[in-house]
Amino acid sequence: MRAIWKGAVSFGLVSVPVKLYSATESHDVSFRQVHAKDGGRIRYQRLCSLDGEEVAYSEIAKGYETEDGEMVVLTDDDLADLPVTSSREIAVEKFVPSDQIDPLLLEKSYYLEPEKTGAKPYALLREALRESDRVAVVTVALRQRTTTAVLRVRETDAGDVIVLQTMMWPDEIRTPDFSVETGEVKDAEVQMARMLVETLAGDFHAEDFSDDYAEAVEAVVKAKIEGGEVQRTETSTKTSGEVVDLLAALQRSVDAAKASRGEDDTADSSEDSADDGADEKPTARRSTTKKAATKKTAARKTTATKAAAKKTPATKSTSKKSTTKKAAS
Repeated sequence: MRAIWKGAVSFGLVSVPVKLYSATESHDVSFRQVHAKDGGRIRYQRLCSLDGEEVAYSEIAKGYETEDGEMVVLTDDDLADLPVTSSREIAVEKFVPSDQIDPLLLEKSYYLEPEKTGAKPYALLREALRESDRVAVVTVALRQRTTTAVLRVRETDAGDVIVLQTMMWPDEIRTPDFSVETGEVKDAEVQMARMLVETLAGDFHAEDFSDDYAEAVEAVVKAKIEGGEVQRTETSTKTSGEVVDLLAALQRSVDAAKASRGEDDTADSSEDSADDGADEKPTARRSTTKKAATKKTAARKTTATKAAAKKTPATKSTSKKSTTKKAAS
């Protein structure tokens, strides 16, 4: 695992330098929308709902819609004035009984690993939480926004670790708008319900449960692959949004350059771009795409140079290199 955040847990005069790791990852089955005829990926354009024109990413701004449907456009200057923080501190506000934290409030979980200099205070905090049967309510700044969270101890195969779980704000928990009317419940019925509970009673073991849906999908896909039911598309991308547009532009440039040299425009068509996470920023997507494009360009330069060395003088080879550079740019 790779640390996504570094800081320190502070309670009283004690400071524990720690690293933060995502404690969970989603293995949910996801499907791509494709053309049933040839398996080609479906692409979407950024269209303005008013004039119907495609909007460049550089022209897209953040808008806040009011309750009456009005749209307020926020500029970079407006966003720059918002209260953000880059604090690297996990500040303990209080220690509370663990049963006072409503599970509905808990959101995302992270493991806390102590730095070498913080191993002892980390162990002290861990033991204090465990023996007191309390959790630490903390405030922490993640992604430039301050949120509340709790620290608790979790037993793992690697040992007992402190887990940080971010919490939702109280106004984000919905109140049911229906009432439950059960009528009269007889004592005999309650007794039978208790007997059923005792019959099904046991300890929880996560490994006793599995995702039947995901396993069934994987079995179907495997059977189709073994049966040769695979669509081989000319161009396959695993990204979305701006990255798809950028890759498409790069591909058109490369195809145009190959056509001008009389080369087969289907070469290297099986290369896929890396799949970005949903919560990554557009800048990260552009960086990933740029690296992929650089690698492809370098490979084509090498191929073009070798071919030129066999067929033409050095001057012609230089011309081909220059053409490839222009296509990639």
